[in-house]
Formats: sequence, structure tokens, C-alpha cells
Amino acid sequence: MNFEKEIKTALVSNNLLIYISTEEEERLEYILKHTIDQMFKTKIYSWNFIDGYIDNPNYISQCIQNPLEALNTITKYDNHKAKVFFLKDFHFFLKDISISRKLKNLYQYLNRSNQYVILSGTEINLPTELKEYILYLQMPLPNKKEILIELNRFLYKENTGTSPYKENICMAYTGFSINKIRKSLSKLMLNKISKHQIIEHILQEKEKIIQKTEGLKFYSPENNILEVGGLQNLRDWLKIRNLAFTKKAHSYGIKTPQGILLVGVQGTGKSLSAKTISNEWNMPLFRLDVSKIFVGILGESENRIEKVIHLCEKNSPCILWIDEIDKIFNEYNNTNDSGTKQRVTNIFLTWLSEKKQEVFIIATANTVSQLPIEILRKGRFDEIFFVDLPNFKARLKIFQIHLKRYRLITWNKYNIYYLSKISKGFSGAEIEQSIVNAMYTGFYSNREFTTIDIQNAINEMIPLSMIERKKILNLRKWGYSGKTKIA
Repeated sequence: MNFEKEIKTALVSNNLLIYISTEEEERLEYILKHTIDQMFKTKIYSWNFIDGYIDNPNYISQCIQNPLEALNTITKYDNHKAKVFFLKDFHFFLKDISISRKLKNLYQYLNRSNQYVILSGTEINLPTELKEYILYLQMPLPNKKEILIELNRFLYKENTGTSPYKENICMAYTGFSINKIRKSLSKLMLNKISKHQIIEHILQEKEKIIQKTEGLKFYSPENNILEVGGLQNLRDWLKIRNLAFTKKAHSYGIKTPQGILLVGVQGTGKSLSAKTISNEWNMPLFRLDVSKIFVGILGESENRIEKVIHLCEKNSPCILWIDEIDKIFNEYNNTNDSGTKQRVTNIFLTWLSEKKQEVFIIATANTVSQLPIEILRKGRFDEIFFVDLPNFKARLKIFQIHLKRYRLITWNKYNIYYLSKISKGFSGAEIEQSIVNAMYTGFYSNREFTTIDIQNAINEMIPLSMIERKKILNLRKWGYSGKTKIA
């Protein structure tokens, strides 16, 4: 259902007071005027704090900078001529007791006079005492069809190539408002950005927008190939679901994948897997930094997690990467937070179960001991994978990947078979570090680093599997208990 139909349904269903949250006031007013004209063959009466009712000069002086009088004035209009009133920026006034009481009183009048009041604002939460009286709607950002209209308006003179090219631009502009799309397109045209650089510039703009949201970092899909050594079962599982977000998959009746939880030893490629999936699926990746969600101000932590959820939904289809999710239930697990941790957890878990937008979750954890049973049960995630330390075959692949990255031409001169044999118990991150340490040795001696340098680095390094031997043994015992899949 598009938003115009949603408004019509709300009005027909006798919702007399409607609150619409949006940052696109101009676009909302355009949609409302068009909808009201279709339904009632009349214009909509608009009010704002500075100008009052701009459609009726009789009430301008009374309602300027006076939201309470703006509500009182509604009862003075001829109800045969005025059907719908649109009051802007009303989120600023809803917590005022006089405004709250007046809206409740006004509800009875609207019911008798068959009139409607639509309030707009940027807040996504209504005061509890008004939830029984006001229907809350959230205006979505432009859909693909609306974005395409803007593209055709700007690019009709340009030779933009085939339809897939426009499809990619539409995907890049997902999460932008109409106003931001127009400004961006104007800037691209003015600077004569080449066809091949347009999407890159759009994604750079998107990154700047998302940086303003506390706790989120944006990663655009990269052109370079990221490789993960091992994890074959995980890669096979993801490969089968690669096309699950396409129209063809929807037509087939396939349910959109919810997400995965990766549990395992540090440095085994859990974080790299998130970036790799983003690249292979060609979907934007958002990384949630839990430490920036929890703040001391009462109610602010809940507000931040809701904003994160809202932004991800606006940019769907996308991937939300929650690194070290176990920290939510460990670092912030105290009795002096006034229940903040529990409320944030409840908001997130409810969203995990009920989300309808195409947001694929990749959560990583180093332990399961701090994770509540609600996270681990089926329904929150499609699958839970245990990411173990790499076996011999995986270590071969990891040495090959990193040596190719540092010595693309001469990588095969290194005895990776022997190095893989002596690095048992090493994580992928530790294998990479052994190569880095060997490079320091070679550079200091003014020569190329060798297999022996890497061997010495391995012998000098104490891996985490030795330092935290007991913890990792317990984690592996859980991983191979049959409660989870092996990655």
C-alpha cells in the first residue's frame, strides 16, 4: 500500500485525529492536498506557528504563534466548507497539558462535525495520554517509482544508458528525501560528473547523511573482492540466499532472509564476513556501534536505537551489522541504569521478530554466556553459526589471501604448506599479523622477507587460543554440541 492509499484508508476508517511523522513537510502537504481534493473536492486548511492559518485571513491574527488558538479556531470554521485541517510542526506542542486536553475535547467535536485534523512533526513517538485519540502514521521516504520520476526529470537529456543503470542509481538514492535527491542531482549535473562516477558520489553523500545518526557507520559496497579463508558452510548458505531480495524471489513466494548470528573466537573472520556479504549481495552495510547507543540522559538511549532502526528501514534493502552483540548484555548490564538496557533490548528484540522491511541482520559475538535465550531462539535469526579457529585447509587459504595482498607476484615463493602446519591454533587475524611482523624484519634488514621470517614470527607469537585456553575450549564445546551450525 502506498502512502496516499494509507491516508485515504485512515480517513475512511473515521480516524479524526492523525499524526504523521516526517521531515519532508513540503512533500507531505502536496500528497495531502491531492488526496483531500480527490476525496472531498475541497481544499485543505494549513496552519504553521509563524503565519497562522494562511488560507483564511479572518483568523490569521488570532492564531499566529498560538497553537492552542489554532485548535480553538477549528470549531469556528463552516464544516461544510472545511473538512481537513493540517497543523505543521505540532510535535513541539503535544506535551503541553493545555494542548493535550484540547485535542481530547476536540475529538468529540470532530466526531459530530465530520471533520479531520492532521498534525505533522518529526518526532516518532506520541505522548502516552494521546495514543487512544490520535492515529500515528509515518510517511515513508520516496519509493523507487518516485525516485525514477526525479531521475527522468533531470536526466531526460542525458544518455544514461540502459534500465539497469537507472536501477542502480535508484538503489543508491534509497533513503534520500525528494529534496535531497533534487539537490544531489543538480550538483551532479552542475559539476558534470561522469556516468561511471555518479553512484560513487551518491554513496559519498549518503555516508555524510548517516554520520549524523549516533551509533551508525555506513559502508558502501566496494568494487574490490574481499576473500574469507574457510567458512565454506556459511558461504554456501549465503550463496543460496543471494537472490532472495529480487522480484523473482518474491514472485516465487520466498520469505526474505532475516539474518544470522555468528559466534566464535576473536579474529576468525566474523567482521570480514559482514563486509564480504555486503559486497557479494551489492547491498549497503550499516555497522551499529553499541557504545554510542547507551547514554546517561533518560529516554535518549531508547530514542537512539529507534532512530537506528528507522534509518535502516528507510534504506532497505540493506544489511545491519551488529558487531559484538554480547556487549549489550555484558558491559551495560548493571542495576543502576533505570532499566535502560532492558528497554533498549526489548525494542531491538521486538523489531527483530516483527520487521517487514528487507533489513538483513549480521550479528557477531565472541561468547554466548551473556546472550539471553530470546536472542538464541529460532525466529530472531534464520541461523546461528559457530565460527571456529581455522583448520589446516583454511589456514592454507588465509596465508594465500594475505601473501597475495602483500606480494601479488611472488606469493607462491613462500612455503604456505609448512607455515599452515606450524600455525595450528592461530586465528586468521593472528596469521595476518605474523606476516606483518615478518615484513618488519625484512624491511629492517633491507631485504625481502622470507618464509623463515614468518616462521620466527609464528614461534614468537602466543595465540589467543593459548592465552584464553579454558574459555575457548568451553566455547568450542558449545559450538560442536549440535545447537548451532558450523561455519
